[in-house]
Amino acid sequence: MRRAPLTIERYREALGWVIRDVGDLPLSRLNVAHVLSVRRNMDQRRCGEARVAAVLNALRAFLRFCREVLRVATLDPREIRVPRIPRRDVLFLTRDEVERFLDAIIRPGERWEEVPLARLRFRALVEVLLGTGARVSEVLGLDRRDVDFQRMEAKIVGKGNKQRVLFFTDRALEWLGRYLSRRRDDEGPLFVTRGDRPRRLSYDAVKNAFKRVTQRAHPTKKVTAHVLRHTMATTLLLNGCPIGHIKELLGHERLDTTCRYYLGVDVRAVKGAHRKFLRYEEENAGEDL
Repeated sequence: MRRAPLTIERYREALGWVIRDVGDLPLSRLNVAHVLSVRRNMDQRRCGEARVAAVLNALRAFLRFCREVLRVATLDPREIRVPRIPRRDVLFLTRDEVERFLDAIIRPGERWEEVPLARLRFRALVEVLLGTGARVSEVLGLDRRDVDFQRMEAKIVGKGNKQRVLFFTDRALEWLGRYLSRRRDDEGPLFVTRGDRPRRLSYDAVKNAFKRVTQRAHPTKKVTAHVLRHTMATTLLLNGCPIGHIKELLGHERLDTTCRYYLGVDVRAVKGAHRKFLRYEEENAGEDL
């Protein structure tokens, strides 16, 4: 089954936690006690529930693959209990916060032709994330040839090996074009590292760039690529976009996933609905009973 490079990287890193704690055991010897040991050690390291769940889910997926595809006798993945992750509020940026973040990458008055290429690359990446609502792994997996500037779209294979189309805004394509015009290499990936031998930009490099810019723009607020995805979706919702369209733009398989994340965000609409529809008085309430 095809997986995004970032997914493979995260699975590898998660399984490394298991191997570090239980050793390089034959799969047939892995048992529930080993899994509990991994969980206990992660608790001692003060890992959050989301981190524990990520590691255990990776282990379950690996064991399922071994049993169903490789036909290797292993621990039943269903015996691994994964902690429930409490639902969190959707984090997103307001319009002013978006502008402040963008200004922290390239300051007002700076000429894009003269800023260091790394900053121009990051600005283009952020604009693409804000303009498409794509996952960062999906954007980093794009090649130049994937982007149709005329149609303002790109076909991708997203989460769950599902093909979908990303739609770009004018501003996203403008900044992407500026970045590509400054490139002096012929490499295929849309975003690459600098140097004599450019390589596809990595998730870790992007994560570090977000940390540096966030410290300048929003010291008290954590901004990540996923927060920009939420920002795109909530902006659409607050501007009146139907939730079904948001589902398709985000690449969610199920509508209830989109509803669970975003329907509680539009407080203005909820308050308006409360005032409009909550009436205990009947039309004929003034009549005698």
